Amino acid sequence: MKQLTSTFILFALLAWTGFSFAEATAVVETTTIAPAVAPAVTEIAAPAAAAPAAVAPTINKGDTTWVMISTILVILMIVPGLALFYGGMVRSKNMLSILMQVFVIFAMTALLWAIYGYSVAFTEGTAFFGGFSKMFLSGITPDSMAATFSKGVYIPEYVYVAFQLTFAGITPALIIGAFAERVKFSAILVFILIWFTFAYLPIAHMVWYWAGPDAYTDANAASAAGATAGFLFQKGALDFAGGTVVHINAGIAGLVGCIMVGKRIGFNKEALAPHSVTMTMVGASLLWVGWFGFNVGSNLEANGLAGMVFINTLLATAAATLSWVAAEWLMRGKPSMLGGASGAIAGLVAITPACGWAGPMGSIILGFVVGAVCFWSVSSLKSMLGYDDSLDAFGVHGIGGIIGALGTAVVASPALGGTGVWDYVANGVAEYDMMTQFISQAWGVGTAIVWSGTVSFVGFKVVDMLIGLRVTEEVEREGLDISEHGETAYHM
Repeated sequence: MKQLTSTFILFALLAWTGFSFAEATAVVETTTIAPAVAPAVTEIAAPAAAAPAAVAPTINKGDTTWVMISTILVILMIVPGLALFYGGMVRSKNMLSILMQVFVIFAMTALLWAIYGYSVAFTEGTAFFGGFSKMFLSGITPDSMAATFSKGVYIPEYVYVAFQLTFAGITPALIIGAFAERVKFSAILVFILIWFTFAYLPIAHMVWYWAGPDAYTDANAASAAGATAGFLFQKGALDFAGGTVVHINAGIAGLVGCIMVGKRIGFNKEALAPHSVTMTMVGASLLWVGWFGFNVGSNLEANGLAGMVFINTLLATAAATLSWVAAEWLMRGKPSMLGGASGAIAGLVAITPACGWAGPMGSIILGFVVGAVCFWSVSSLKSMLGYDDSLDAFGVHGIGGIIGALGTAVVASPALGGTGVWDYVANGVAEYDMMTQFISQAWGVGTAIVWSGTVSFVGFKVVDMLIGLRVTEEVEREGLDISEHGETAYHM
C-alpha cells in the first residue's frame, strides 16, 4: 500500500514536469470533449444565433430549490460540522480556539468571495485567473442566470454564487487542522487572506471555469469555448466537487504549515489525546450528512445523475469507514471510534472528485482503497517523516484527495461501470481512454501540489515576518482558549 501511494504521488509530479501544454491541449481540442460535470459555470455563453439546435435558456425551479438546499447542507458541514470534528480532537484547553477559527474563517471568506473571489474564480480572464468584471457582485441581478450541465437549463446566478461561496468557506478552514493548538489567531486570519486569494481562487478558476454547455454547438465553437476555459479544464482534468480545488489544495497547505510552524510542545513525549471523541463523532456525522449537499449539489440539477452521485457518496463513505476500522483492528488490535470517523471523512474526500463519473461498485472499491491508505498515512507515514499534522489534515484530505483524483480516471471508465465523459458537440458519451484521462488527472494533482505548496510557503513566511506565526511557549502550555480569546469552552 505504501508503494501504491508513493507511485501515485511520483506519477503526478512526473506528469507535472514531463508533458507539454501543447501536447495535452491537442488531445482536448481534437476530441472536443468538455467534462460532463464540475461545479463551474458562470459566464453564460449564449448559443450561436445560427445554431439550429439552440435551446431557449430557462430557470428550472426544481434545480434551483435543490442547489439552495445543498448550500444550506454545506454550511452545516462547516458550522458546526467541521468545527466539532476538529474541536473534539484537540485538548479541552484549545476547544474554543478551534471553534472560533472555523467560525471566523467562514465569515471572512464569505465576504471576500462577494467582494472579489467570485469574480476571480468564475469570470473569463486568463487560463489561471478570472477577471474583475463582477467584483462586489457587480452586474448580477435576480434575473441573471448561471448554466448547469444540460443545454438550455439554468439556475439563478445568485444561487450559484451562494453555493460556490460555501466551497470557498470550508476549504481554508480545513487547513487549520494541520497546525492546531499552536498558531496565533491573528496569524491564521492573515494567512487565510493570502492563501484564499492566491491559491484557492486560481485553482478554482483553473479547474472549474468554462463557457457552459450551450457554447458547444459544433467543433469550431467547442474549440473557441475551450480556449477561454481554465488551465486544468483545458487539460481535461475531471473534478466533480473539489478533489483538487478543495482537498489537495488544503491538504498541501496544511502540510507546509505544520512543518514551518513546528511540532507541538510535548509531541511524541506526552499525551496529546483528543478531549472528546464524542464531539468528533458528532462532527463527522454532520460532515457526512452535509456532504450530500457538497457532492450532489455540485450536479446543479435534480435529476438521475444527481441520484447516482448520491448513492456513490453514501457507498464510498461506508466502504472507507469499514476499511479504516479493519486496518486499525488488524494493526493495533482494537478498532476505535476516532478511526471510524476518520475513515468516513477519507471516503468522502476520495469520492468527491469521482462521484459524478463513477458507478456504485467503483465507488465502493475507491472507498476501500482510501480507507486503508489514509490509515497508513496517519499512523506510519507521519511517523516516518516526523511532521506534526495535529488533526491529520494532510493525511486525510491531502492523501485522500490525491487517491480520489487519480482514481477518478479508473472508476470513470464505462468498461468498469463509470459514465465516461460527455461530448457536448456529439451530444453523447465520447470514446474513453483511461491512460489519457489518468494523465489529465495527474496534471490536476501535480498543479494543485506545486501551486498550493508554493503559495503556502510564501504566505507563511510573509505572516511570520509581519506578526509571527506561533504563540509563545507559555501561551501554548496554558491553552489558546484563555490566552487568545479570554474564555473557555468548558467551566468545571
